Amino acid sequence: MEISILGSLSGSSGTSLIDGVVSEFAQLRDEGFRRIWMTQMPYEPDLLTVLAVALREVDTIEVGTGVVPIQNQHPMQLAQRALTLSLISGGRFILGLGMTHAAVTEGMWGIPWDRPVRRLNEYLDGLLPLLAGEPADAAGEIYTTRGAVQVPAAPAPPVYIAALGPQLLKIAGRRTAGTVTWMTGPKTLSEHVGPGLRAAADGRPVRVVAALPVAVTDDVDGTRAQAAEQFAMYGHLPSYRAMLDREGYAGPADAALIGDEATVTARINELSAAGVDEYVGVVFDRSPEVRARTRALLRTLDNA
Repeated sequence: MEISILGSLSGSSGTSLIDGVVSEFAQLRDEGFRRIWMTQMPYEPDLLTVLAVALREVDTIEVGTGVVPIQNQHPMQLAQRALTLSLISGGRFILGLGMTHAAVTEGMWGIPWDRPVRRLNEYLDGLLPLLAGEPADAAGEIYTTRGAVQVPAAPAPPVYIAALGPQLLKIAGRRTAGTVTWMTGPKTLSEHVGPGLRAAADGRPVRVVAALPVAVTDDVDGTRAQAAEQFAMYGHLPSYRAMLDREGYAGPADAALIGDEATVTARINELSAAGVDEYVGVVFDRSPEVRARTRALLRTLDNA
């Protein structure tokens, strides 16, 4: 199982946001991480614009979006942006997509969240040919995409879908490189996510990428309280609440990997045994010492 890490769009103290991201990417590369995943939140700067700078400035390390929402941009526009990032990075960009949540699409953007299966399929009908360097000719009820984009010499980025429910897992398995999950524990990954994805793939290789909070610390109780506070909203969003319930977790803090090196190693090994191909460590503790200790363990386990 590969181990990667979640990056942040927050600039370091005393630096601009862009300089902070570039510095973080360079530090993680130098520490030995091979891949960073980045999340686009609706209130943050535009992730793909920031990545254009960071991927140009920092070599070798791969970067994936975990994830970019599809509802607020047309498939052709996203294909242009993704291929441009792939060109800038020399093929080090991975495109993770998601449906976000009704509270965002309807509450903030005024875009319907309905018919998610049709919406995602029609989006991929337009996007995937364009990423492969082919013209799209897809007329749908929600998205219509016709034409081609020209980004010479840009490798097609792998596409992942944030899929948790059975229908979206089928789409991810049939049509993409795999799924990226969040707040989903080993029992659910083993019994629900992996089997649903791989059955739909019908022998084609697909990957399960699972992100969970992690902290290597001796203050287990204090860190659990911190996790409960920091990730509280995921206990209320329906898609994540369903995964927590399926796992038997009372709340997001139960999903977090918290403890000393032996404890966290055992929890990560559970994920590997559950069929996870890549674990994304979301290092969340506020203490710089704990964060450094956590990154050190993740690097050790990835290189083991």
